[in-house]
Amino acid sequence: MTVLSRRELLNHSAAALLLSGTLRGAPQKKLKVVVAGGHPGDPEYGCGGTIAKFADLGHDITLLYLNRGEKGCAGKTERECAALRSSEARQACQILGAQPLFANQIDGEAIVDAEHYDAFRKLLESEKPDLVLTQWPIDNHRDHRAVTMLVYDAWLRMGKSFGLYYYEVSDGEDTVMFSPTDYVDISQTEARKRAACYAHASQSPDRYYALQSQVTRFRGIESGFAQAEAFVRQVGSTGSLLP
Repeated sequence: MTVLSRRELLNHSAAALLLSGTLRGAPQKKLKVVVAGGHPGDPEYGCGGTIAKFADLGHDITLLYLNRGEKGCAGKTERECAALRSSEARQACQILGAQPLFANQIDGEAIVDAEHYDAFRKLLESEKPDLVLTQWPIDNHRDHRAVTMLVYDAWLRMGKSFGLYYYEVSDGEDTVMFSPTDYVDISQTEARKRAACYAHASQSPDRYYALQSQVTRFRGIESGFAQAEAFVRQVGSTGSLLP
């Protein structure tokens, strides 16, 4: 049996850490991260703290909105509302360090068919993602379920070439039956998440952020952090991509 000296053991351990990319200070690959949501505000509420952490680490993030939230503004036409909510989304992305992208479907009228599967896949392919975060497939809002199915189909047709995780929003009101596989500590980025969510001023952030804050605190209790965001990794997806 070969017995390693203390120096040899340390050298072997350091080499293993370098190979895995986990040694502090080791160079990390710059990831292209796409966070898909049904409406402006969904990615921000679901995983804004994680988005901010990715940005702080120098990764490239795009928030991909299925629609522009055209029907979500009382007293405004759909065109006026789309313009307002698109502007809010751009402001939120600036706060988080991301870029906005719109799939240009219509709020509440999401279409999931062969034509839209193909169009969405081409849009996602153009982003060349390493990781996609999207909404949970058992959300109550049909637009959330639609964007999930579009992402999942693209993942399959792109040969499972990117990591795929699901996030939660407004548990109990929207997301149900969500059992996390992974957690991200957002204790240091929650303030930016809050600011990004409040950039969507037309969407009653006082009401919705209060619930989302309860969710992140509960996920923090589960994972041992002050506040955390939770995810479910798709079976067959690349793991260990979350910050």
